[in-house]
Amino acid sequence: MGDYVLSCCSTADLSKEDYKNRDIHFISNTYEIDGIRYVDDLGESVSYPEFYQAIREGAKTRTSHIDKASYVQYFEGFLKEGLDILHITLSSGLSVTVNYANEARDELKLKYPDRTIYIVDSMAASSGYGLIMETLADKRDQGADLKELYRWIIENRMNMNHILFSTDLTTYLRGGKLSKRSKVKAERKGYCQLLYMNYIGELVVKDRIRGTKNAKQWIVDQAFLVAGENYDGKVYMSHSDCLDDAKEVAAMLQERLPRIEGEIQIKDIGNTVGSHSGPGTVAIYLWGDTRVS
Repeated sequence: MGDYVLSCCSTADLSKEDYKNRDIHFISNTYEIDGIRYVDDLGESVSYPEFYQAIREGAKTRTSHIDKASYVQYFEGFLKEGLDILHITLSSGLSVTVNYANEARDELKLKYPDRTIYIVDSMAASSGYGLIMETLADKRDQGADLKELYRWIIENRMNMNHILFSTDLTTYLRGGKLSKRSKVKAERKGYCQLLYMNYIGELVVKDRIRGTKNAKQWIVDQAFLVAGENYDGKVYMSHSDCLDDAKEVAAMLQERLPRIEGEIQIKDIGNTVGSHSGPGTVAIYLWGDTRVS
């Protein structure tokens, strides 16, 4: 592990095995289903299929940010061991959690003046956030020190692209991303929402398109435009209880980008992020010189 820890929030949507194998630490978010509060324990208390089925059946979901006190307790465990910290948070365009992480850092610096705590806003979410963490772990394992990693992520975080579509519009209606009238009209005509992460880390609706087949082609085309045919980096995908759709998109993208590093990894959208995306979302995450817009 060395003299510093690499850390994030559970909203990076990596698996428990990923966190363990890559020596990445995480602090858990919390979410609610019909007023009952759960810790985001990566699908152990409420499995991903159970969670998304509850939403389909009308359950109301909400999330809470990680507060200052939780961050203080979490960070101090490492500081007591004499370790420095690089903590990457969920995008500030989606949560205020980065503010509380910074407040916790400021408080702990008074108690541990010889330790370094870097807090970085990922400007990312779900497996885009996860791919950032995996890339940082790669660089750490190749010998990068704490300051090198900090500088690298500050310079490169905006190059992580998030390209999504959703076949289920109910949760986006609740989140205010489309009107009830638009939802009814879109569902009647069989439309899917097309979304992306913008330059201030917000998830925004770009357009809509008729039919899942066309939506799949759109995100593959967008990913190709961002990456180019010679892209040789990693590609992650995630889905909210629609694995078959994700697998089909992965096969299409693998054909368009034959030089990518390894196989496309498909992850679950966890219950915290899924509280806002709902079921039926498929997303592609990959590095590029600029974000799709």
